[in-house]
Amino acid sequence: MAVAIALTHVEFEDPGTLLDELQRRGIGVELIDACTADLSSRALREADLLVVMGGPIGVYEDAAYPFITQELRLLQERLGRNAPTLGICLGAQLMAAASGARVFPGKAGKELGWAALNPGRDMTSCTPMAELLQPGLAVLHWHGDTFDLPVGAAHLAATRAYDNQAWSLGERTLALQFHPEVTARGLERWYVGHAVELAAARMDVVALRAAGQRHAPPLQAAAQRFWRRWLESALPS
Repeated sequence: MAVAIALTHVEFEDPGTLLDELQRRGIGVELIDACTADLSSRALREADLLVVMGGPIGVYEDAAYPFITQELRLLQERLGRNAPTLGICLGAQLMAAASGARVFPGKAGKELGWAALNPGRDMTSCTPMAELLQPGLAVLHWHGDTFDLPVGAAHLAATRAYDNQAWSLGERTLALQFHPEVTARGLERWYVGHAVELAAARMDVVALRAAGQRHAPPLQAAAQRFWRRWLESALPS
């Protein structure tokens, strides 16, 4: 049986709808806490799929959070041999850094809330992205950092605030700055876990919840199709 390992940085930022699709395909899933795990383990290096989730820290904060250095080494090793790897938000930033690209605080400030994606210039190189670029579909953005596009990467999606929202290196490597995995119910934990960040950004949690209740259900349906199509190419049966 194929095995996927998801590295989490805070427990409530979990694989969400991706977990459902992995289980539907009969893929075993293990959640591992990146902050405390042995990131040099053979299991992580050899997992059929490695998923790196989001979190409220920066790639460049390795002095404060030493595990980041090990996480980057793990990603460098997997990306170097084209092992199936998916990064979401912080995970996408870590993948960019592991590929030699710069990660830095975005000049446009925090991108926090629901908004549509615009097609990237190389969008057709990853046909599953079409599921997340449907007219009227909004995805969740929750980040302040951004990154340069790695050399050789396909540019898949953008927003007005930040151009680099998704990139890939072939069919097995995918990095998403936004959050297609979320559900309205799961986001209730985010509102609590990120309460300090939301208050600092002067975000209205009631309004953010209402937007989530409106936008999360259509995103969930589109994301299920997106995950299904991407997994078919990244982990062919």
